[in-house]
Amino acid sequence: MDDGDAFGAEFREVQDRTRDGQPVRAVIATRSYETDRDDLWNALTDAERLPRWFAPVTGQLELGGRFQLEGNAEGSILRCDPPEELEITWEFGGHVSWVRVSLTQEAGGARMTLEHVIPKDRAAEDHWKQYGPGATGVGWDLSFLGLALHLDSGGQAVDQERNNAWMASDAGKAFMRASADGWREAHVEAGEDPGVAEAMARRTADFYTGS
Repeated sequence: MDDGDAFGAEFREVQDRTRDGQPVRAVIATRSYETDRDDLWNALTDAERLPRWFAPVTGQLELGGRFQLEGNAEGSILRCDPPEELEITWEFGGHVSWVRVSLTQEAGGARMTLEHVIPKDRAAEDHWKQYGPGATGVGWDLSFLGLALHLDSGGQAVDQERNNAWMASDAGKAFMRASADGWREAHVEAGEDPGVAEAMARRTADFYTGS
């Protein structure tokens, strides 16, 4: 991996919203890739390609179906409009949130916007007060990076041994701290107190880096 080229999202945003009449938060990440929208959609939804950069997936991969990501979340497919939009539930650790991915074609490539929408229930609020948007955002930044490595290699699998070594390295830890700091900035732009956002980002970075 060329450490100088290692980055996750290009743009980050945090929003307060409502969903089905209930208050939620949205953690939003955007990045452009040097491929067309059809190829990007395929990388995100094809069961043979997902393990090459993200995780093995099983289940009924169609609208209304259920899926299971190995070692990660499970959920239901709520919307599937290829090659433009995918929406799923994200069920992990007994909690349910929602992930929506939108793809747009642009000059020189395709742009992906990922929105992870989190309910403001008691359990989620306790977690948010500790870690803020980075708890979700840093993980997605790492996924955005993995997807870039996969696409830039012509669709080859990411070398997991090399990837694990990088994550444990100073460069990998610097990436995760920079990601947490990026989400801190987005959080402040959304109206959070800078000191509160800084403390959340520090705890998130420490968690991801094992500090």
